[in-house]
Amino acid sequence: MVATPIKTEKRLTIETAEIAPDTSTIRSLDWDRDRFDIEFGLQNGTTYNSYLIRGEKTALVDTSHAKFRQLYLDTLTGLIDPKEIDYLIISHTEPDHSGLVKDILALAPQAIVVGAKVAIKFLEDLVHQPFERQLVKSGDSIDLGNGHIIDFVNAPNLHWPDTIFSYDRGTSTLYTCDAFGMHYCSSSIYDEDLSAIEKDYRFYYDCLMAPNARSVLGAMKRMDKLGEIATVANGHGPILRHNVQELLDRYQKWSKAQTKAEKNVAVFYISDYGYSDRLSQAVAKGITKTGVAVEMVDLRSAENQEVHELVSRASGIVLGMPPLSSSDHQDITANVGTVLAAVKEKQIIGMFESYGDDDEPIDPLLTKFSDVGLKKAFPPIRVKDTPDEATYQLCEESGTDLGQLLTRDKLVKQMKSLDSDLDKAIGRLSGGLYIITATKDSVSSAMLASWVSQASFEPPGFTIAVAKDRAIESLMQVGDSFVLNILEEGKYQSLMKHFLKRFKPGADRFAGVDTQTAENGSPILNDALAYIECEVVSRMECSDHWVVYSKVTAGRVSNPDGMTAVHHRKVGNHY
Repeated sequence: MVATPIKTEKRLTIETAEIAPDTSTIRSLDWDRDRFDIEFGLQNGTTYNSYLIRGEKTALVDTSHAKFRQLYLDTLTGLIDPKEIDYLIISHTEPDHSGLVKDILALAPQAIVVGAKVAIKFLEDLVHQPFERQLVKSGDSIDLGNGHIIDFVNAPNLHWPDTIFSYDRGTSTLYTCDAFGMHYCSSSIYDEDLSAIEKDYRFYYDCLMAPNARSVLGAMKRMDKLGEIATVANGHGPILRHNVQELLDRYQKWSKAQTKAEKNVAVFYISDYGYSDRLSQAVAKGITKTGVAVEMVDLRSAENQEVHELVSRASGIVLGMPPLSSSDHQDITANVGTVLAAVKEKQIIGMFESYGDDDEPIDPLLTKFSDVGLKKAFPPIRVKDTPDEATYQLCEESGTDLGQLLTRDKLVKQMKSLDSDLDKAIGRLSGGLYIITATKDSVSSAMLASWVSQASFEPPGFTIAVAKDRAIESLMQVGDSFVLNILEEGKYQSLMKHFLKRFKPGADRFAGVDTQTAENGSPILNDALAYIECEVVSRMECSDHWVVYSKVTAGRVSNPDGMTAVHHRKVGNHY
């Protein structure tokens, strides 16, 4: 039975349900959250899922976000006397799942905190008080009685370095925290409506899991040793029960595609320090958009040998600057030294400050990398204030620049392949000339487009093919708005020249351009022949492009006698 939701003015609610024998979920529903970590397209809120397993002993799997403190604690104490909790299983220590650990331990000081070695270390810094603990790894188990034997599976970097999965043999339920989740808030506890959730499921994967594709495959290989998985009790969004195998298979497919990339980049960050993990995730997302694989490593917990091996086979390095004052400073510094010792000529390097006045200075270390032959991939990112949407977009665009630098040789090779009859034939496909403009919160972007086609009459709609590595792609998620500016024959050259140039990460695309603001908030180019305001309805993946279908909400022609500019190409293997 589902309990009556407890409501607050901020649309934070709690619901509980029995999802398996002796197993309940406490779902904290955050209906209005419009941003989570680096994701700009969070249209449907999110949830924070926690679980109670009752055998002869009782285990609580994860807690909730601190914003739900009173709601969560009231709900938990209504379900169970905290003194009866024997184990508190921590899937990972990111605050949205472990934000109430200290509160739980105040109510249940007898509870044994169960987690990976790294998680327990992180919790010591979070809780600042003694607590009973049990370190677990793949192959370990805890018997709660009544058939509830909990097996543990290491799943590092999904998406924090300390993640573990927990599998209940008695109910065939796998507790996965961030993995196989999505930011989607609704009254549905389960995934019965696949069509409603699949775009959010994919977007969540692209933002948080794609940069850790190798780790995803490693964790899924270890999952194969478990029994049947009837339910995936994730940490965000609907619990997976109706489409378990389908959605697991999608992770496998997407991750395999990521790991087949010819180039890879090692991204080093420091979990739980400033905003290092979020900034690095944004950079990594930008890199993966170019088809380059990413391996993310926490400098705080990584072994020197692991760091050395990864750097030695990487095509590029991204390094978040470590703090000078830290209890782990010696280990972190040693790993930075290992990175410097393992790099080799012709690799490329990108660096960022992870927010804090005591960051290791960028310039001296960047000079050391330059001295051994590394090329700077993007200007160092220096963040001294709390990152906003523009900061994360800067990081994503910097990552994309790095990825494009690594794949430039492949593009040049394509461009030189002019003898193919097929390429010449495809090049004869012509299209109009358009400029897509979009603004969301404090972030604006634009791109020149010619792959545009009307796709429906009622409602009026059209499709645009957007390359995955375009900066504006992040602003064209389902539900986002933008403007299609139609260029005029004979009057488009200056606009085309402006928007064809390569912009530095974070640069203002509209500097020096005459614009006005559309009703949906995006720029209208005053020199365009016409403009159409649009809302993204759906997206379809086509290898290196997304085909974005949008409905028209408004539009206007500035010159009724004008003709649309037409674009002709010589070959079809590049723009």
